[in-house]
Amino acid sequence: MTLTLPSPASPLKIGTRGSPLALAQAYETRRRLGAAFDLPEAAFEIVIIKTSGDNQALIAADKPLKELGGKGLFTKEIEEDLLSGAIDIAVHSMKDMPVAQPEGLLLDTYLPREDVRDAFVSPGNSSLADLAAGAVVGTSSLRRRAQLLNRRPDLKVVEFRGNVQTRLKKLGDGVADCTFLAMAGLNRLGMKDVPATAVSVEDMLPAVAQGAIGIERRGDDSATAELLAALHHAETGQRLAAERAFLAALDGSCETPIAALAELDGSTLRLRGEVLRPDGSESIAADETCAVEDGAALGREMAANLLKRAGEGFFDWR
Repeated sequence: MTLTLPSPASPLKIGTRGSPLALAQAYETRRRLGAAFDLPEAAFEIVIIKTSGDNQALIAADKPLKELGGKGLFTKEIEEDLLSGAIDIAVHSMKDMPVAQPEGLLLDTYLPREDVRDAFVSPGNSSLADLAAGAVVGTSSLRRRAQLLNRRPDLKVVEFRGNVQTRLKKLGDGVADCTFLAMAGLNRLGMKDVPATAVSVEDMLPAVAQGAIGIERRGDDSATAELLAALHHAETGQRLAAERAFLAALDGSCETPIAALAELDGSTLRLRGEVLRPDGSESIAADETCAVEDGAALGREMAANLLKRAGEGFFDWR
């Protein structure tokens, strides 16, 4: 079968949200596809799609994600356009993706993973330890909130919605003393002037799939599948298979604080996982290794073991 390449006359349509970070990820996808097949930028069309999660009133309300509709808030309209054929591929931050895709869509292409760590961002402090008792931390992440309160129950955590620029503006306006962002996002945006300090994964285990970009396509689009095969980063795929299996077996929604990180060392995969109560009052964690090809099975097994350790009542708040 001869590979049909996109062209300026018939460009590949790349769907994305319109935030600066989402666009940076779409541009990276375009650049990598262009380099892989020696194609000009005009062979690709960036299609900006406004999602429910981009509603400014919702952002301003600073309500928890679960109250607004969950992770699907950032993907529903994009996936509808993908299914209808309005776009050919969709580019996503993998940490925002539900573990299950709509029928007819596949998410099986990953770009090389960026820095997985969280970034502590504060104009006047260099680390979490520097914060005074009762300091205000702004975050929209249920995982970060629980981890922070587990380590520093004296802190006050407030909801902090919006893209990177919106959250930095809120920080500058004094809504909070500090916030947390993803190092990957700051790196992709080239924001070296932000007062950010990377947080060790030993101190704060990151979100599942943090730092990874995923490309979604229609399951029956074999021509696009061939194109994307040239971009797929196998190591990132192996790591995410373990982390997302762990997430799916625990709770694929956005209602439970869950962290996980898979790392490869030759033929060995190390998986660390953590699940917490939302108020940070309890945390249970695991750290295990297996053969790389058994990563997804380990993710499911680790989740089952943590659920047993959590015992009766751990998830009663739901």
